[in-house]
Amino acid sequence: MTEPTLKVRGVEVYKGALDGARQDALVAALREVVRQAPLFSPMTPYGKAMTVRMTSAGRYGWYADRKGYRYERRHPDGQAWPPIPEEVLEIWRDLVGRERLPDCCLVNVYRDGARMGMHQDRDEADFGWPVLSVSLGDSALFRIGNTTRGGKTESLWLESGDVVVMGGEARLVYHGIDRIRPGSSTLLEGGGRINLTLRVVD
Repeated sequence: MTEPTLKVRGVEVYKGALDGARQDALVAALREVVRQAPLFSPMTPYGKAMTVRMTSAGRYGWYADRKGYRYERRHPDGQAWPPIPEEVLEIWRDLVGRERLPDCCLVNVYRDGARMGMHQDRDEADFGWPVLSVSLGDSALFRIGNTTRGGKTESLWLESGDVVVMGGEARLVYHGIDRIRPGSSTLLEGGGRINLTLRVVD
């Protein structure tokens, strides 16, 4: 298994883990995911639309509305989520292992001005499995906090092809995206950033 480039508060960061060819293959596979499960803009429980657009692949998709944050077995249009692409699963096998594959691949699309507030990934049944995150496209300022809300934070820029693994002591750290750097990558037509988040749900 590859060693991380650096660790920040227990979060493992694999800089440049995916070369250009693998990034291109991922984008092509994700186009098919979005074709089958179109992007949507979820509402928070507070009635405010999120600034990112999203969809999912796998057994479950992550969802938000006025009822709260949760996993659902079907896209808002009623269709089952498409399977997680093999190109995505291979990253999990490389950095996490083959014993258990993820149940959900959340696809977040950031355009200029989109952000993601500080949050924990805690809607899963078993925190023994890590959360794996893949960055594609424009660079994003990733903020890492603590396992409780508040306190000092640290930030670093994630570039296209970087992979982050949050497991062990870092599984429940608060984290978020403060902003993206428009025009910092030519991977995606029209710019923007895609973030893939792989999770074991059950």
